Amino acid sequence: MKQNYQKTMYACFIGYIVQAVVNNFVPLLFVTFQKSYGISLSKVTLLITINFCVQLLVDMLSAGFVDKIGYRASVIMAHIFAAAGLLGLTFLPDLLPNAYAGIVLSVVVYAIGGGLIEVLISPILEACPTENKEKAMSLLHSFYCWGHMGVVLLSTAFFALFGVENWKILTLLWVLIPVCNTIFFATVPLYSLHEEGEKGLSLGALFRRKIFWIFLLMMLCAGASEQAVSQWASTFAEQGLGVTKTVGDLAGPMAFALLMGTARLIYGKFGDRLNLDRFMKYSCVLCMASYLCIVFVPVPFVGLLGCAVCGFSVGILWPGTFSKASAAIKGGGTAMFAMLALAGDVGCSGGPTLAGLVSSAFQNDLHIGILAAIVFPVLLLVSLFLSDRETKKA
Repeated sequence: MKQNYQKTMYACFIGYIVQAVVNNFVPLLFVTFQKSYGISLSKVTLLITINFCVQLLVDMLSAGFVDKIGYRASVIMAHIFAAAGLLGLTFLPDLLPNAYAGIVLSVVVYAIGGGLIEVLISPILEACPTENKEKAMSLLHSFYCWGHMGVVLLSTAFFALFGVENWKILTLLWVLIPVCNTIFFATVPLYSLHEEGEKGLSLGALFRRKIFWIFLLMMLCAGASEQAVSQWASTFAEQGLGVTKTVGDLAGPMAFALLMGTARLIYGKFGDRLNLDRFMKYSCVLCMASYLCIVFVPVPFVGLLGCAVCGFSVGILWPGTFSKASAAIKGGGTAMFAMLALAGDVGCSGGPTLAGLVSSAFQNDLHIGILAAIVFPVLLLVSLFLSDRETKKA
């Protein structure tokens, strides 16, 4: 039994690496797309929005069909979409009359896979008969960080060794990961979130629970707290280290991802000795401290360190909220995980958007924008105390 569910966990870990490839590989090719296909910068950057919107749509719709077709079929389909979208990048732009249409079509296809992976992997792992589910959940989400770092480092090394003009070969190599994991998920055992004969709660039943709304707010704030700084980390790297934009893109986001993954790995390793609720509250306080460090310390390099510390502070917030919701709402099932993923994605968009809008209103002063975004870790800390109170009532 133990060996079997460990194989399922390994497949889940690889699933989050696939998610990292889907979200972080194509942005490395933006300049290449501009030069190769004559696409404007505004159209290229729109690809991020398209990817995000499609994943949001999948989050919303998945609650209605995943339970009907089953988790195995759904997760296999997710990996097929991810592989097909990445594969499409290598030929659709040249095959279709409009190269940009080919890229957009590829992005839409792999975004469907990415959205499904985000909804499915956490409940699949949550259903595994592990002794400490909070540890397993934190370890699972650390693999997104390692995948993100791997995509950036390995792609950068490939381009340095073989030239960016050979990006299609690298894309085919990345395609192998979802292809192999498709086969893996076809063979590993999958466990049910529910007891035999039991059904998951409907969306209506979830929305009638006050504590569910608190967890939705927590997920939104977790995503916003993470991305409000992560999206601007390369800017602080350029300012703090005086390096080129390329190096800044590596140094800022890489330091953030490294420490975020480290926080998740620490809880994944020692979670049985740590109190999740206390760990999350301390993380919120550390997150606020890192924001204040970025805003008020007039030393650019210290601002970069603040970004890195912020990565560590937000590491537990997303997987921790998943774990707390699973423990507090019995029978939440697919609908609960889909709505939590949706709220988290809305936060990932809303955090940097708020920071950007406020910065623009104050003569593009990014420090003011980050200061405004401190509302998210503050709200998350308040929500943690509220969720404690509601759990005790229940």
